[in-house]
Amino acid sequence: MAGLIKGPAIFLAQFAGDEAPFNSLPAIAKWAADLGYEGVQIPTFDSRLFDLDKAAESQTYCDEVKGICADAGVAITELSTHLQGQLVAVHPAYDLAFDGFAPAHLHGNPAGRQEWAVDQMKKAAIASRKLGLDASVSFTGSLAFPYLYPWPQRPAGLIEEAFSELARRWKPILDVYEDHGVDVGYEIHPGEDVFDGATFEMFLEALGGHARCQINYDPSHFLLQQMDYLAFIDIYHERICAYHVKDAEFNPDGRQGVYSGYQGWVNRAGRFRSLGDGQVDFSGIFSKLAQYGYESWAVLEWECCLKSPEQGAAEGAPFILSHIIEVTDKAFDDFAGGDTDQEQIRKMLGL
Repeated sequence: MAGLIKGPAIFLAQFAGDEAPFNSLPAIAKWAADLGYEGVQIPTFDSRLFDLDKAAESQTYCDEVKGICADAGVAITELSTHLQGQLVAVHPAYDLAFDGFAPAHLHGNPAGRQEWAVDQMKKAAIASRKLGLDASVSFTGSLAFPYLYPWPQRPAGLIEEAFSELARRWKPILDVYEDHGVDVGYEIHPGEDVFDGATFEMFLEALGGHARCQINYDPSHFLLQQMDYLAFIDIYHERICAYHVKDAEFNPDGRQGVYSGYQGWVNRAGRFRSLGDGQVDFSGIFSKLAQYGYESWAVLEWECCLKSPEQGAAEGAPFILSHIIEVTDKAFDDFAGGDTDQEQIRKMLGL
């Protein structure tokens, strides 16, 4: 049996802001440490906290970033490239919505935006290695998602071509990650073409089983799809390299279900909640991950429709810590055991 899951840690993206202590890496790292977090997942798309271009070029800068976090009392868990990964593949229906994820001079320029995103992804591989990190977290982007539940029906071959193109865009990026010994843990998420186990398998097959194509496990997205998120670990545990600890609840009624009727977050049947306020079986998840020897970080991702981020963050660290299992090296009935005696064994079997 393997060792201990690392944590608690916290994804900083949802907490970063223009007011102290959320507007600089030294301040937000200290804030996280003071709440009991041992690690921080850094969004590379937030210049208030991190300069990805500089990190890809400068070992000195990366050493400074590590030092800032260490001085605050936290380690860096992974670099997040969710927004850049999203822009690797964007269906034209989403062009205007996703322009905000790219620099202003690239707005209205889908080809230039994609080129920038690919370059950013490659830089994150280099920066991760300079920081001594073995994994990162991201999104796949989407070309086929507008056709998820289509009317009229999809033409034959549309999905296959979408995943072939998605793989064509990602394989050169993943090859750079292979060169630097870094995994990409894709957050499997509705809105991305890879949103469940079936689509992950399609993506992985199109990539030829690329070793760096991994999973950032987030049960909240599976609960809202009414998937068996514990069985997901049984099936895909060998590909799970990162873990977002995020809660959710699904309360269907006579008016709405999985699609939630275009309602705002508070009024949706499916909605994200702070840890412990939703329906996710975290005891089961931590047990499964311990069973399969997951030894990386448990990272809080906070997105709650009701509770304040400050309260959610304060409650998150002790919640995660209380669920981390110190894996035993003993069997429950070791006290009743004895030395192995081959002759005795044969007698017990009537041999």
